[in-house]
Amino acid sequence: MGVPGTDIDMTATIPSPGRRDTWERHGGEGLTLAAMRVILDRWDDLLATLTEVATHSAAVDELRRSVATLAGGPWEIERRKPKRVSELAVFLPSNNILYSYVLFGLIPAGYADHVVIRPSARVRDVSIKLHDILRSELEPFGHFPIEIAPTSQRAFVRRCQEADVVVFTGQPTNAVSVSEQLPRQLMLCFGSGPNPVVIGPELSGLSVVDDIIRCRFYNSGQDCLAPDIVFVHESVADEVTRHLHKAVAELRLGPTHDPETDVAPLVYPDAVEGIHEFVREHGHAITAGGEVDPETGFVRPTVVELDWDPSFHPPEFFGPVLCLMRYRDAADITAWLNSPAERERGMYVSVYGEPGITGDVVGTSVVLREQATLDAENGNEPLGGFGFEGGHVRHGGTVTARPLLLSAELAAYEPTTPRSR
Repeated sequence: MGVPGTDIDMTATIPSPGRRDTWERHGGEGLTLAAMRVILDRWDDLLATLTEVATHSAAVDELRRSVATLAGGPWEIERRKPKRVSELAVFLPSNNILYSYVLFGLIPAGYADHVVIRPSARVRDVSIKLHDILRSELEPFGHFPIEIAPTSQRAFVRRCQEADVVVFTGQPTNAVSVSEQLPRQLMLCFGSGPNPVVIGPELSGLSVVDDIIRCRFYNSGQDCLAPDIVFVHESVADEVTRHLHKAVAELRLGPTHDPETDVAPLVYPDAVEGIHEFVREHGHAITAGGEVDPETGFVRPTVVELDWDPSFHPPEFFGPVLCLMRYRDAADITAWLNSPAERERGMYVSVYGEPGITGDVVGTSVVLREQATLDAENGNEPLGGFGFEGGHVRHGGTVTARPLLLSAELAAYEPTTPRSR
């Protein structure tokens, strides 16, 4: 069997879950490879489950990324050499559920004796279904170290006090609150950032339009790597904006399970409300869409065109809203990226045809040259930039913002005090 939608046959060397001797002999490597086979064998069931909350196209992409990350798992562990820990506790996000389960559950099972995962309340049932599919296939043939714990955040924080390492995904303010209750644990906090796109005067071709549409409207805009703002140099702004409008007009609204759907109802009602408020405040600048239905959760793909304003810092929309802002000088973009607000939340900045933005990092944002965030993301490599809200690690009273990869952090991990019993 190959990966659906590709010509890749990945099963020739993948041990079957039923080959218990192979699995147990190879430990975590056997588990990750067996999990690859389960995803391929149960592709349709997993796809049906994921599309309860994600668009069909995003769910297919998530399945493929999950397989690719599992394939790279043994290489990642061999390269990073993480220290073994007794228990890892994970706050699972509300999007990319299976992919996050792979990143923070199946891959770490190679170096954690036990992994306990709390699903987001908004997608609790879907998370449990995904866990049950994987557990039912893998548990009968060997030790399956992953537990799902659908409990309150307060109760789970108490559970985390017995863990060695905690992975938190969510709002930075919540991360701070949780971390204050877990002073002993190594804690990785994965956040988000505006991930701006910069389109400069030396733009070559219009493939950037496809990149923007693909990333901004990925899973209806519900992704931490989606760009919340696009800066367009005034010399190419008219042409780029025209093509973006055409592409946005072609996006299709519909149910999540329909393969033709680009934008579906949003999972978070508060995201819908936030977009509704933003649309009311910026109605004068809306050039496409703008319709928001709080009852159904539908947000029509919306384009907001703004004049240059260095004080404007877009919210995390977590929905299908595209902000465009014209600029004249690359120095203005560099200054914006170095502003206190943006240094706090820097992740990535994708730069197309703008030679005035130099270096590998501007402010706290990692520079991607002629590349979209979704194309740069690799589950076996560190994620993000150097902004506190984008992602940081806490341990022993020290807080450091940097790109995060769990296995890399555990390579340098030293427990501060013994676990309480």
